[in-house]
Amino acid sequence: MKKYISLWLCMGWCLAMYCQTITVRDLESYQPLEGVTLLSGTPPASATTDALGQAGLSSFKGSNHIEIRMVGYQLLVKSYDELSRDGFSLLLAPASVTLDEVVVSATRWSQSTKDVPFKITAVKPRDVALQNPQTAADLLGTTGEVFIQKSQQGGGSPMIRGFATNRLLIAVDGIRMNTAIFRSGNLQNVISLDPFALEKVEVLFGPGSVIYGSDAIAGVMNFSTLKPKLANEAKSSVTGGAVMRYSSATHETTAHFDMNAARKKFALTTSLTHSGFGDLRMGTNGPKEYLRKEYVQRLDGKDVVFTNKDPLVQKPTGYEQFNLMQKVRFQPNDHWNFTYGFHYSTTSSYDRYDRLLRYRQGLPRSAEWLYGPQEWMMNNLAASHTTSGGIYDEMNIRLAHQFFEESRIDRDFNDAERRTRVEKVNAWSLNLDFQKAIGQRHKVFYGLEGVYDDVNSSGTDEDIETGETKPGPARYPQSNWSSYAAYLAWEFKASQKLTLHSGARYNGFKLNATFDTNFYPFPFTTAEMNNGALTGNLGLVFHPDEAWQLRANLSTGFRSPNVDDMGKVFDSEPGSVVVPNPELNAEYAWNAELGIARVFGKVLKFDITGFYTVLENAFVRRDFTLNGQDSILYAGELSQVQAIQNAARANVRGISAGLELKLADGLGISSHLTWQKGEEELDDGTIDPLRHAAPWFGITRLTYSAQQLRMEAYLAYSSEVSFENLAAEERGKGYIYATNKDGNPYSPSWWTLNFKAMYQLSELWAVSGGVENLTDQRYRPYSSGIVAPGRNFILSLRTDF
Repeated sequence: MKKYISLWLCMGWCLAMYCQTITVRDLESYQPLEGVTLLSGTPPASATTDALGQAGLSSFKGSNHIEIRMVGYQLLVKSYDELSRDGFSLLLAPASVTLDEVVVSATRWSQSTKDVPFKITAVKPRDVALQNPQTAADLLGTTGEVFIQKSQQGGGSPMIRGFATNRLLIAVDGIRMNTAIFRSGNLQNVISLDPFALEKVEVLFGPGSVIYGSDAIAGVMNFSTLKPKLANEAKSSVTGGAVMRYSSATHETTAHFDMNAARKKFALTTSLTHSGFGDLRMGTNGPKEYLRKEYVQRLDGKDVVFTNKDPLVQKPTGYEQFNLMQKVRFQPNDHWNFTYGFHYSTTSSYDRYDRLLRYRQGLPRSAEWLYGPQEWMMNNLAASHTTSGGIYDEMNIRLAHQFFEESRIDRDFNDAERRTRVEKVNAWSLNLDFQKAIGQRHKVFYGLEGVYDDVNSSGTDEDIETGETKPGPARYPQSNWSSYAAYLAWEFKASQKLTLHSGARYNGFKLNATFDTNFYPFPFTTAEMNNGALTGNLGLVFHPDEAWQLRANLSTGFRSPNVDDMGKVFDSEPGSVVVPNPELNAEYAWNAELGIARVFGKVLKFDITGFYTVLENAFVRRDFTLNGQDSILYAGELSQVQAIQNAARANVRGISAGLELKLADGLGISSHLTWQKGEEELDDGTIDPLRHAAPWFGITRLTYSAQQLRMEAYLAYSSEVSFENLAAEERGKGYIYATNKDGNPYSPSWWTLNFKAMYQLSELWAVSGGVENLTDQRYRPYSSGIVAPGRNFILSLRTDF
């Protein structure tokens, strides 16, 4: 058998030598490795192996230092000549633990984590295949470092370092997804991304405004979707895969298909996914306050409260989702690369479950409260160029258009009026990013960005008994928001042990809005904003030796007021209405963090990061007056007037720690734990807990890997938030919390025991599955409106071709 393997490898070497294509395989299984990254500084070049473990090396010719790395494998450094002598074939050995990983979030360019002062966590397709997350929000939650809040099943709002929603930035293939109507309340836009279509996910913790601009106050979630892979020979190639999945807690059925058709200079990639989710079933062991005892249906022209035959089933929470991605790539030569990407995602309507839990005078407050289909479409044209001797070594140009549509539909119990509010956003953006190496020790990153969002908002009121419709108040004014920026970042390798980083960005922003006074007596009809912000960072990375890494970073971030902050009208809670405030200024964050990582004998890795963030001029909702009145009639109810305002200050401090231990015979242990405490200053000078500062939480895993088999048992957990530590805003939402012995709302601690496994049946077939929440715990993550799934059986079958 070994003779045949040797002969096969020799034939591969000869072919690879002829076409300057490298083939990378696992040392133990000889299976091709997809996703191996190759990096060269001089000449500047990068490549990633395809499903056959192959990548073209013509652009690396003459390089004396090519880094070849993949998570879970030992780093190799070779010259082009050495690879040529080896027949352009490599066998990578599984690694123990390392401080090294390739990331792009820090500067938009490929770098090693050992050289960046930011904390960055990455999720690879290999992890996604094992975990089987239903949505991109669930995928982020598998890291154990991002807390996920859900108001309904069709949702998932990440919380990072005490902040969430529009104080975090979402980027898709380098394009900002945040729009002018990203709100301070919980968001679910991240579910528009398809986990099956992701090549890599990175989370940058802390301010990222130098590179990404407004909203990147507490972190950046960078989603890289599948890239078309070129054929390494003149002949065509077609590869792809299909997945079928079922999960029991929602009776989910998911079907996915992806394909890559390639020639040497041209490639197409297609990805399709459809998912259907039924009503979510909660666990049997937990607070009785979480049970869904009754629900509302309309019968014979009346709203009727029905007893739920199974209180563990959360009615109504089911929905469907469809995702499509199509990419086209053309590489005319080794220096130019062009990629066009089309993304489309849509959902069915889905109920805002937490709003259906509210009661008024002993009856449900709402008969209906749902989101209409959430639609997202992006057209993205990207061009990259490598050269030498000019003002840049590498250049990326990204031109994108995105369309967003979302709507809210609600109707009070036994009220004939159904209110529908529809928002549509067209977002255009242009990014120019450049990288230039100056000698062996200096590297400069610089670029320009322009963003323009056009917001169209409308309202309709319908009498469901007569069918008559009439215009209703829009949620937002007709408006546009624009941003323009320039940035410069610098990396200096002071020595083999010390790397310094600094950067600065100036960002201007404008907002123009026209208000409709037919429904509310606003004292103005237009509002304008024209302002700017200067942000920067200064950091260092120090390696006393190969086993140590010390990181320190000072950074600032900002968030400009958007249309949601300045112009919306909505009911924040029973008896309150938020009105526009055109006098808002930008909020500004100051952040300091220190990180230490240590590897012991290449089998144990420990890392810990401490951070402290101060947010000035923070946007918070506070009581307000409109035309001298503190209350107005809204939706038939006299409501307290509130507005988004620049409050005094907010601060967050916290620690995140990680442990990774590689044992013998394929066993491993890892653990991630995050603790944070946030506070904000109220108008009267008192201090209140910060709403989006999650309780301490984490994940501890026991893993096993042996050739075709991977298994993992893990414990996910979160601590209690007592009534005294609940933010004032959360205390007013007793309907989503358990009740303590004094009758006050609080968020209990929780834990779940889970098991996942994946087995490679053959080169073409793989099966994966597992059981989540083995002990059937009934729990609701902090601030969530929906109860988490109970015991959940998952089965998935994948085939590749």
